[in-house]
Amino acid sequence: MSTPENGGSNAATSTSVAYTSALDRFDLPVFKAEWANIRRGIEKESLRVTPQGRLAQTPHPVAMGSALTHPYITTDYSEALIELITPVTDSADACIEFLTDIHKFTYDNLPDGERLWVSSMPCLLESEDEIPLAQYGNSNMGKLKTLYREGLGHRYSRKMQTIAGIHYNFSMPESFWQDYRSVLGSTEPVQDFQTRHYLRLIRNYHRYSWLLVYLFGASPAVCSCFTAGREHDLEKLDEYTLYKPYATCLRMGDLGYRSDAQRSIYVCYNDINNYIDSLYAALSTSYPAYEAIGLEKDGTKLQINTNLLQLENEFYATIRPKRVGEGERPLALLKAHGIQYVEVRALDLNPFLPVGINSEQIDFLDAFLLYCLLSDSPWCEQAESVESVQNLSLAVNRGREPGLMLSRHEQAVSLKQWADELLQDIRHAAAILDHAHMNSRYSDSVNAQAAKVANPDLTPSAQILKIMREDGVPFCKFGMQASEQTLAHFAKSSMLSARLDHFTAASAQSLAAQANIESQDTLGFDEFLTQWNNYRL
Repeated sequence: MSTPENGGSNAATSTSVAYTSALDRFDLPVFKAEWANIRRGIEKESLRVTPQGRLAQTPHPVAMGSALTHPYITTDYSEALIELITPVTDSADACIEFLTDIHKFTYDNLPDGERLWVSSMPCLLESEDEIPLAQYGNSNMGKLKTLYREGLGHRYSRKMQTIAGIHYNFSMPESFWQDYRSVLGSTEPVQDFQTRHYLRLIRNYHRYSWLLVYLFGASPAVCSCFTAGREHDLEKLDEYTLYKPYATCLRMGDLGYRSDAQRSIYVCYNDINNYIDSLYAALSTSYPAYEAIGLEKDGTKLQINTNLLQLENEFYATIRPKRVGEGERPLALLKAHGIQYVEVRALDLNPFLPVGINSEQIDFLDAFLLYCLLSDSPWCEQAESVESVQNLSLAVNRGREPGLMLSRHEQAVSLKQWADELLQDIRHAAAILDHAHMNSRYSDSVNAQAAKVANPDLTPSAQILKIMREDGVPFCKFGMQASEQTLAHFAKSSMLSARLDHFTAASAQSLAAQANIESQDTLGFDEFLTQWNNYRL
């Protein structure tokens, strides 16, 4: 006999009521179960470090294949900055399972004694010279990727480029867009409709991304060596550590992916053509400070060009509209085909989790992003954009500060009050996903985040500082201890032999693919670079 205690009729009724309320909230007559098959993928960066906690100087391991062509294992800025990539899946658990297995494969093939650094802010770095640029072979495209990184080092410093993060790729299933267009009575082409609504999501994301930084930020401190030669306003936690008492995510602050040059770029997300034009202007306009660096010195190329952005990916946005395609530049793909998915880029590695993220966080991200998609999203003017940037900065630097005030439509509101209100709204999106999947995991994920708003001590940033204070360990020692625990975890773990065989074959195939690309080049690199820089939309 069903009872409320064993999940019987009252529980089912409660779920149905929440679902109906959610539909009313978003003015939807129905939300089909298949619409909830959200597509997601993860890109996770980690530094390779020595047993002493220093950046590894070894080349990218051959057993991991070619960083240029491997589908799952590549490098980002440095040869020592590994990036692990999952395929797209409609299951959060499958995504985490694959990410776990590719970690296991990576750990098993690291050079002796090396391990992955599990914090977003980097390990002990005393010199820019000890940060080796990522190498991608002798093809023109491989050389271009390394030259791009050379330019980043001159523009922003190599140290900044060693900061690691998690990128979360999100898209709705194709069936959703056809049906949702009909529900809203739109007659525009499906891809135009899809692009327009992804831009709605992006605008809302910018309004509310401070919440993600508060909930998941895990970089409240940094080794003092990281700031050598740089101005900062951090406080001294101990002899070797700098921090801010209520910081959540210094990775997203002035020490991280921010620059005076990029502050001059105003990117508009109201219309896809405005977005493309804004970035294209930055890709086409020479910048005096980069002209001063020059293109070459003593026979060594220093950067791809002197423009405000060398490539599209140099624009350090907290979220990007994306489309997959071969042989075309990112802006050309967006202009020709529209937005296919969005890439969330404001997530720290959580050092308490083996792969830096878990299914509960994914569930919340899905509910949060669905809320951003389905909610009203007025066009954003520059004043509101500035307000959103300021709110994000406050959450980054002072997010856990009691009584912290943000600005909403130019009116002061406490972070806690606004967070509570937002979570209440996000519960509607969670209820829709719960109903579609016949579980409560999405609402449970929102409840877990609500607990962090009620008690900031539960946030990862607070937990990190608590351990450092109570155990008397500086940042690098904390990072090393957490990295050793993760190393031990993967030393004891295993994966199916079929998955191991798949990864081994992918590594071998990637090496062959790189060799094939190198054999097909017909232009010298100088001519290739000239053609690349002559790119026009």
